[in-house]
Amino acid sequence: MTAALLPYAAHESHSRGRRYAEPPSAYRGEYQRDRDRIIHSTAFRRLVYKTQVFVNHEGDLYRTRLTHSLEVSQIGRTVALALRLNEPLAEAICLAHDLGHTPFGHAGQDTLNACMRDYGGFEHNLQSLRVVDELEAKYADFPGLNLMFETREGILKHCSARNARELGDVGERFLERKQPGLEAQIANIVDAIAYNNHDVDDGFRAGLLSLEQLRQQPLFGRQFEEVRSRYPTLDDRRLIYEIIRRMIGAVVGDLIEETRRNLEREAPDSIDAVRNAGKQLVSMSAAMYEQHQSLKKFLHKHLYSHEQKLEMTRKVQAMVEDLFVAYMGDVNLMPKEFSVAARDAEKACRARVVADYIAGMTDRYAIAAHESLAG
Repeated sequence: MTAALLPYAAHESHSRGRRYAEPPSAYRGEYQRDRDRIIHSTAFRRLVYKTQVFVNHEGDLYRTRLTHSLEVSQIGRTVALALRLNEPLAEAICLAHDLGHTPFGHAGQDTLNACMRDYGGFEHNLQSLRVVDELEAKYADFPGLNLMFETREGILKHCSARNARELGDVGERFLERKQPGLEAQIANIVDAIAYNNHDVDDGFRAGLLSLEQLRQQPLFGRQFEEVRSRYPTLDDRRLIYEIIRRMIGAVVGDLIEETRRNLEREAPDSIDAVRNAGKQLVSMSAAMYEQHQSLKKFLHKHLYSHEQKLEMTRKVQAMVEDLFVAYMGDVNLMPKEFSVAARDAEKACRARVVADYIAGMTDRYAIAAHESLAG
């Protein structure tokens, strides 16, 4: 595989390596090793019961953070292979990008961030890095998963200057205004492609989006006309699936071709040249990006802001706030490993431990924990 990589891909031989030195694996590359560690992590397993859009108990056919991460990974691998980049690295980043997400999706994150306002805030992207660097406790010789620098770089998609200064090597690019490697750029954009398209599917399944509404979106409407013309008697369930798979194909194909054009124009000769390019080189064409953004805005207005969703959002936000207040007031309500860490800590450190505990909860665990407080 390595021989097939283009010069500006992430090559293991040029990697900045791991935080703690380890002997190499006899049978796997280093990025394959990272991918496997992520898959075997506790945080990865928890994603199966964490919200994407619909809370876990609202139905068992909707996407979860786990199925979303798998879909992102599948698209990311396709793009990396087509561009002759490092597929295992792209896959590892895609699988790890949501490890730090709270229960209840963005509603949980926003509430936890508000609770942490006086203690440094909370951002799930930073938390994902914290999970792989510190919180996973599996190995005898080091904390976390001890991932390669390039995997960690890709997990940290954005970061404030204040936080970047505290993160050492992986925060440098934010201070120096550099780009991450191409594999990280892929993971960032295919995340948005995946959720845009599968949220259409889940929104329609939930009855919150209609075909009439969706047909007004250029990206959906064009595929709708083609599918309906070719399969005039297709039932709605299969019609939607056929449209969505074609939408993904159209966007991904455009992404690959536009990125090829960008790389030909910029002609980077190494990953350092990619980092110093001054802009992202993985991108859609302007026309496709406009359609992609239009669909994103549509989903915000008609799905994420739907009154049925807002009602559930208010409920789960109250749960997260109640949990935070309760644990800050009595750390002994948390399991021993967290209560011991928080007990004699100054307030900001105690708050961070509480945030770590809440962020690690699944939807159903958080609901049960809240019920136990009430009890």
